[in-house]
Amino acid sequence: MTPLLAACDLAVGHGDRVLIRGVDLRLAPGKVLCVLGPNGAGKTTLFRTLLGLIPALSGQVLLGADPITRLSRRQIAARLAHVLQALANPFAFTAFDIVLMGAAAQLGAFARPGRPETARAMVAMQDLGIADLAAADHTRLSGGQRQLVLIARALAQDAAALVMDEPTTSLDFANRRHVGQAIRRLAETGRGVILSSHDPDHAVALADEVLLMGREGVVAYGPTEGTMTEANLSRLYGVGIKRQLSASGRLHFY
Repeated sequence: MTPLLAACDLAVGHGDRVLIRGVDLRLAPGKVLCVLGPNGAGKTTLFRTLLGLIPALSGQVLLGADPITRLSRRQIAARLAHVLQALANPFAFTAFDIVLMGAAAQLGAFARPGRPETARAMVAMQDLGIADLAAADHTRLSGGQRQLVLIARALAQDAAALVMDEPTTSLDFANRRHVGQAIRRLAETGRGVILSSHDPDHAVALADEVLLMGREGVVAYGPTEGTMTEANLSRLYGVGIKRQLSASGRLHFY
């Protein structure tokens, strides 16, 4: 099966400075892939490269079978959506306005969203259980609500793959759980989700596969349970990590 998104022997960085090289990954439909690593490992730079926002220093990014460098921004938007971290927005858009921006991502520069885009935006909010927030001032929402609005915006874009840069950063436990459940539901619809995190427990809770990415390069890549070993995580973080199985059968790390 052709992956939705793939990186092939990718090197990323800025100018002549290489942050990480030799990245290989494949995002399949219906799967969640977590890029796990400490702050400063280059996760955000990797994601910007996967999105086609900055060029790869070597290797290539594929959307389906197509090199991303051969696609227009509109063609990329049709296949790949980006979920930002839920920072406060200084402009008092309604939550629905924010979601509608995603539905309009594939329109021309001066085109206005019409009935199809409006309907797609509302369906996205309904699917995430936030339709009641449609008229709410986005600046007055909680962090978790803002993050769900941004996920709805990506969902309204109708892309098969979603890229999420640390989607639960700064959220409390309840909101992390709510956003995590939304991410799993997106995968259940057949979409592929690639997200970044620095929390091993977060990766175990959400991901089918993990790419362990440290400051010295890629440590390991593969199915979550088999890849999240004490040895791999200790190497990734540079400290001794222990793995524990709870009575419910869930993995924890300390």
